[in-house]
Amino acid sequence: MLKDIIPGNILFLDIETVPMVPEYSQCPDPFKKLWQKKAATLAPSTETDPNALWPRAGIYAEFGKVICVTTAFLYQDHLRVKSFYGHNEEELLSAFADMLRRYFNRDYHLLCAHNGKEFDFPFLSRRMLVQGITLPDILDTAGQKPWQIRHLDTMELWKFGDYKSYTSLELLAAVFNIPTPKDDIAGADVARVYWNEDGLERIVTYCQKDVLTIAQIMYKYLGLPSIPAEAIQYV
Repeated sequence: MLKDIIPGNILFLDIETVPMVPEYSQCPDPFKKLWQKKAATLAPSTETDPNALWPRAGIYAEFGKVICVTTAFLYQDHLRVKSFYGHNEEELLSAFADMLRRYFNRDYHLLCAHNGKEFDFPFLSRRMLVQGITLPDILDTAGQKPWQIRHLDTMELWKFGDYKSYTSLELLAAVFNIPTPKDDIAGADVARVYWNEDGLERIVTYCQKDVLTIAQIMYKYLGLPSIPAEAIQYV
């Protein structure tokens, strides 16, 4: 139940992902054929050009990579925001996994993201396995019953059992009168900004805004006051 959730036990997070290479033509040969098959399932038969659909590859762990993981957690009276980012996915995921192992216990802490159960948590787990990184316990859900998995999802919580629609983070921010995190770029822009504009730092800022919005929304769910700007620390 929401009233039983302790804010200090939550690690808020958001990830940004991009296609593994800038253009479809640069894919390793096996992946070219596999993306052709995937593309055929993503759009009507008249719109299955694998080149045109390649920007969407970043949302699939088999064809994409993580370029940023931003986290936020309550420490004393401050919300500490920390980002792991870079061009080397193995390095940034290893650093993130090390933090999870050292400071976040599966039996005590909770992970929280927006649409995290469908995207962030499984994407992180899959890419860690691809990179040969042992899953931290808090991400390893194999063999666990659904009610044993301590993952919070602000989108799922908003549904209250209604599975008919998707509610964006931007919409929830508007509903709760929280400043939009999409005031510069949005998710659809990330691949272009990364591959065409060398804009990794800009993407990290965007990811940080998303995490802070997730935390503010969760505080609304818990009936708590909004987190003031002076209580946010970047580490």
